[in-house]
Amino acid sequence: MINNHPIGLFDSGVGGTSIWREIHQLLPNEDSIYLADSKNAPYGQKSKEEIIFLSAKNTEFLLNKNCKIIVVACNTATTNAIKELRERYDVPFIGIEPAIKPAATHSQTQTIGILATQGTLNSELFHKNVERFTHTKIIEQIGHGLVPLIESGQIDSKEMSQLLESYLKPMIEQNIDYLVLGCSHYPYLIPQIKKILPQHIQIIDSGEAVARQTKNILAEKVGFRNELTQSEQEFYTNANPMVLSQLLNNQYKVIQEDF
Repeated sequence: MINNHPIGLFDSGVGGTSIWREIHQLLPNEDSIYLADSKNAPYGQKSKEEIIFLSAKNTEFLLNKNCKIIVVACNTATTNAIKELRERYDVPFIGIEPAIKPAATHSQTQTIGILATQGTLNSELFHKNVERFTHTKIIEQIGHGLVPLIESGQIDSKEMSQLLESYLKPMIEQNIDYLVLGCSHYPYLIPQIKKILPQHIQIIDSGEAVARQTKNILAEKVGFRNELTQSEQEFYTNANPMVLSQLLNNQYKVIQEDF
């Protein structure tokens, strides 16, 4: 049996499209609906209660579009709200968390850096994950200002370069050999980050792992895979659609809607 309902994804803004790309590449025949809550970005400085409220609102938007699975394509929303979402809604949820394990496992210097939002770094779920790697020095850095710059289309700006240098140089000085990107917006900064980091420092984000997990969960649910139809991709935003359109290389229609 085939279930041709779409995969739903939401993020605090446009950054979760980095996760959408990985899922679409791995599951090209699946329909998807992406929701960018850019009006409320960034989530990283909001309270846990606000993040849960916004995540529930986004989930209900996607469920009203008949989504069969929800990907929380936002580290802050995952670490603060996914437990409540799973308790409240009868649909599979896929979360996204900083990829600490592969970085800590493979680090030769036993020192890794994590660039993430305040909401992720302060969350209970993040601290539980960090506690598992007592043998590794983990340098945490809040990416203040990065998400607003991405949301306003200033990825290649001088201000972005200056912020990244101020965040990354102290990590380099402490001899990290892995940098974990703990926000789905940040993969769009990899070209900028590579200009600052020495070549030996590896950059890790969670997109590929989330895509594999989405595929696995769909495979476990009888009839959840859709492999027979030509796929359709829908994108919604509650802010100016231009930045989202540009990140998608103007290949897809972006619908602006108040939600």
